[in-house]
Amino acid sequence: MDFDFLQMEPMDRYRLLTNFVGPRPIALVTTRAAAGDDNGAPMSFFNVFSHDPAIVVLGIQPRADGREKDTVTNIRRTGEFVVNMVDMALSRTMLVCGLGVESDVDELALAGEAVSPCTQIDASWIPASPCAMECRVERLIEYPKRMLVLGEVVHMHVRRDCLDAAGRYVDPNTYQPIARLHADNYIVSDQQFVLKAPALSDVLSGGGN
Repeated sequence: MDFDFLQMEPMDRYRLLTNFVGPRPIALVTTRAAAGDDNGAPMSFFNVFSHDPAIVVLGIQPRADGREKDTVTNIRRTGEFVVNMVDMALSRTMLVCGLGVESDVDELALAGEAVSPCTQIDASWIPASPCAMECRVERLIEYPKRMLVLGEVVHMHVRRDCLDAAGRYVDPNTYQPIARLHADNYIVSDQQFVLKAPALSDVLSGGGN
């Protein structure tokens, strides 16, 4: 089957993109509201795109009624946000933060989730998260119904049990983030395996098949 994306309805494009581009890592984004409260929102249109500079990207759409989401409002005002990675222990908080509450509701407090002040920005991060990245906005790219937020990671908090003994690499037995497939379907990275590339010489000679 072929699909002409230039002729399709947006929700049909969304269905195909989110069904096939997955699993998508989840960013539980925390920001500071104007009144000083914390705001939390899960984003599955998210990934890391560069290490030098260290750039992550969020894709944020408006609310269903067309209003700008609180995360975008806060990011515009402060130029700062935190990406908290999500594992199973944090999954309920992720779901609660995704509920459609009003702007004056602190989603993290609603979920009963403990937070700590950030080190380099004015926001809160979630100590229960395997990894939390403090970010400053590098640029905003605006479309009529989507904003792309490019953020530079300026500080990272990593739960000690998620790293190996040397503190250099992720321990796959502990760090098992969940990611979104489509609709309410998620996947957890609890079955990791190693794939090693064949030697180029073997491929060029036709061997190693």
